[in-house]
Amino acid sequence: MMAKCTISAYRAPCGVPVQTSFGTMRERPMLLVRVEDADGAFGFGEIWCNFPDGALEHRARLLATTLAPLLGRVDMHDPRAAFAELTRLTHVLALQSGEPGPFAQCIAGIDLALWDLAARKRGESLWRFLGGTNPAIRVYASGLNPEQPERLAAAKFAEGYRAFKLKVGFTTARDVANLQALRAELGPACSLMADANQAWDLRAATEAVEAFAPFDLEWLEEPLPADAPSSEWRELSARAPIAFAAGENFASALDFREAMEGSSIAVIQPDVAKWGGLSACVPIARAIVASGKRFCPHYLGGGVGLAASAHLLAAIGGDGMLEIDANENVLRTLLLGPLGVVTGGECRLTEAPGIGIDPDNAGLDRHLIHSEQITFAHR
Repeated sequence: MMAKCTISAYRAPCGVPVQTSFGTMRERPMLLVRVEDADGAFGFGEIWCNFPDGALEHRARLLATTLAPLLGRVDMHDPRAAFAELTRLTHVLALQSGEPGPFAQCIAGIDLALWDLAARKRGESLWRFLGGTNPAIRVYASGLNPEQPERLAAAKFAEGYRAFKLKVGFTTARDVANLQALRAELGPACSLMADANQAWDLRAATEAVEAFAPFDLEWLEEPLPADAPSSEWRELSARAPIAFAAGENFASALDFREAMEGSSIAVIQPDVAKWGGLSACVPIARAIVASGKRFCPHYLGGGVGLAASAHLLAAIGGDGMLEIDANENVLRTLLLGPLGVVTGGECRLTEAPGIGIDPDNAGLDRHLIHSEQITFAHR
């Protein structure tokens, strides 16, 4: 019996570059994987590929040459077992090549596709297939650029958003001026967060936290590098009456366990397209909520990974929020589905099978830069 894996790479321009403390995005990439079993059932996943330039093409080749051919050796109808086996089969190669991150990202995308396939085959929405009971999720507008962020925030407020996250880590004066402008525009009732994207060392982070104190931030994200010693996180936390968030750059279950067991990080943010897929992130998300921490999935990419993140949050519950990038991205907008309707800071997922969207029918073709299909025997 023959099965298929289709790899589709997309790239779209963005009118306004997306600025972070470590670099600027001038285009939006999206790498999709479509897995189809011998019966014709299919599912979609997305692979993180934002940075550096060329990551899209690199992951696409890695997927085509190394990961997709291994699908004939795993049970496609058992996503958890497939995730474990793909990880085992590529463990030494990932170490030998010095690229555990790209391997993990490709496996995560395949995993998302297998879960979508399984839910579609059952005829259930993914959030319900994963054990969820409530399709309503809270959302926030993220990625507010440092150039007049209050204008974009006002537009997103008009769309129904009630929580917003600013990019910081430029200069303290600029960051503070932007926080002042946002509070003046949004008032005290809206939730406001800030994301430093690992911009500071301990001294600079301490200075920033003190400067941000008047703005009642719900959390400050990645004030330190993800690999900073736990002692630095503890010292910063002891000096600052503010919640810290991290997790998008964690790359092992151990990283997440240490964050849950420690007192420094209050908001934990796995990214299902970057590490772990749903097979690893579902149990981690449940453990986060059980530990008393706040589970808020991280996401910055196209619409397939965003949809999977939304279904994960709905399945887990808790008091978390879904991150929806506020910046222009047609590769997200064409696939928003129910996430395009925000009312009072919330979205409602539907009962449509799987992730509830079909990228094959979304008008993405004019942004397609490469596509290939791998056919393989599968039991």
